[in-house]
Parts: sequence; C-alpha cells; structure tokens
Amino acid sequence: MQINAYLQYNGQCEAAFNFYEQCLGGKIVFKLTYGESPMAEQTPADWRGKIMHARLAVKDQVVMGSDSPPGRFEAPKGFTMSIGIGDPAEAERIFAALAEKGQVGMPLQETFWALRFGMLVDQFGIPWMINCEKAG
Repeated sequence: MQINAYLQYNGQCEAAFNFYEQCLGGKIVFKLTYGESPMAEQTPADWRGKIMHARLAVKDQVVMGSDSPPGRFEAPKGFTMSIGIGDPAEAERIFAALAEKGQVGMPLQETFWALRFGMLVDQFGIPWMINCEKAG
C-alpha cells in the first residue's frame, strides 16, 4: 500500500509543480493537460492547457496534483504537507525556498523536539511543516 498527497490548484498546478521540483530536488515524472485528455472537447478552451494530473517524485516519495475543474476549486484546509529532514542546513534551505512569496506561520527554529521546525503556506496556498528532529 502507498499513501500519497494529491494537491488541488486553481490553475497554478504546473507552476507549483515546477517550483516544488526545484525546491525539493524532485522530478516531474508525469504531466497531462485537460487538452491532451479524452475530456478535451468537454473542457473550456481557456482551461485546456491546465493540468489534469501531475506526478512529482522526490526520492522514494510521490506528490500528485491537478487543477480543479473550473468553478470547483476549494482552498486547502484541514491538512498540512509535512517534510521530515535529517540535516538542519537542508531544512533551512527547503524552508526558505518554500517560503518565497509565501506566508510564514512559524519561523524555522529549534524547539524542544526538533533542531529545526517551522510552518508556512507557500505562494500557491499549500500549507507546509518542515521538521528536523533531534536525535532520539
């Protein structure tokens, strides 16, 4: 069994996944637009270049996403993407990259459980936690 996050966007999926590919050192391994799908004729012309499905591989992890059909997008709520990182310097790099043009909720800092922990919402509206735990 594999459980993956599936992120929904309001027309910014391609930009978001390109951004995550750079920030997280991943690789977009699949991307399909509405216009390339069997649903092309049922899709408004201005939405055919939007992403119907994308898949980003980051080491042995996968994040998937798409642009919600027109009029069906809902802002993310009730979840946070969580990244566990063993190296404080890498935690700082990823946090700074994801925070670019976003909103920091809790600056990356040492806590009683972590060498580095911080929370933010990225420029695409996706909430993130970065956690670099202290050794057991």
